[in-house]
Amino acid sequence: MALFEYFPNYIWNLSVAIAMESGGRIGEIVDMCQPIRDAARDGADAGTPEFMKQWAAMGNKLLELADEDEAQGRNFSASNKLERAALYLFTAERMQGHGHPGRTETYAKARAAFDRSTLLGKLNRERVEVPLQHGTMPALFTSAGGEGPNPVVVFCNGLDSCKELLYWTKLPHELERRGISTLCVDQPGSGEALRLQGLPVDPHSESWASKAVDWLEQQPQVDPKRIGMTGISLGGHFAPRAVAYEPRFASGAVWGANHNWREVQDKRMEREGENPVPHYWAHVHWAFGAKDQDDFLQKSNEMNLNGHMDRIRVPFLVTHGASDRQISPKYADDLYDQLVNSPRREKVIFTAREGGVEHVGADNMSYGLDLLSDWFAETLGGHAA
Repeated sequence: MALFEYFPNYIWNLSVAIAMESGGRIGEIVDMCQPIRDAARDGADAGTPEFMKQWAAMGNKLLELADEDEAQGRNFSASNKLERAALYLFTAERMQGHGHPGRTETYAKARAAFDRSTLLGKLNRERVEVPLQHGTMPALFTSAGGEGPNPVVVFCNGLDSCKELLYWTKLPHELERRGISTLCVDQPGSGEALRLQGLPVDPHSESWASKAVDWLEQQPQVDPKRIGMTGISLGGHFAPRAVAYEPRFASGAVWGANHNWREVQDKRMEREGENPVPHYWAHVHWAFGAKDQDDFLQKSNEMNLNGHMDRIRVPFLVTHGASDRQISPKYADDLYDQLVNSPRREKVIFTAREGGVEHVGADNMSYGLDLLSDWFAETLGGHAA
């Protein structure tokens, strides 16, 4: 199993792969990518305005087609098109540098399309706001339904994702099938929290994860004794840290380990490993609220889980891709080895036999999706069949 590599640089291919795994249609993706194939040869950063132009144009076309469906009362079809319009617009926005012309407007259009799709498609996701010490944490709640109260999983972003992309991993859908609700969060440093409120990354993820637990405990459909936590990519730092310091979590997992992200930054400065987004250093300065590189490195010093994982005393699952080009699989070993007080710890490294070998399974997310869903069904009292 390998990443679909249409372009001559990893970062653009990663964005295409994420879009494909999130529900994009291959014909539409080819139509967006063909005109910018030559632009990709200039490097991941240089051609991003062209990338945004093509992907936003497809998003806008789908918005028009959705309008036509809605005018005829075909709301479900309109919702389907709005889902892809939002996906392509979020992808276009994600690839731009902070402050790039049109980025703010593209993000707003993507969010509006997503919310409209929720309404027209009668989709099982509710936009909520979790109060924080400063500002709020926007989130999407997918209910398991039934009589309840049900278990629930808090699902957090990585460095450059958003709650909508978390929803499109289909983890909320698979957990719902297993009798588990999901809260996909835009934690500080990501999604709306960063873009609309200016809230930077907090390495001490328990500060906002605990607020999510507070909110969930107030929901009548939630069983407060069965709350799990997971995260994708850099969420592989935030989730273990939160579970270590918030004793109300009953189970945890990572979709990609990120045990010592501070060390990864040193390697990236030496040009070791691939970056997740164009304009990488400008992006992390923005996400961390740093004024320059020295300030960023200082702020990221605590992005290191060494010395903290022995605090975890609940079941914990570690997953990683064997061929991850961003984060070495050795960090999965480090995390697993330090879970010495977990009553049930498991480590799964996805190999070429099944797929999901790239960063967070960008080549094939289905294996990570199945495993995490079953893990929480088993450890939170859901059902896997």
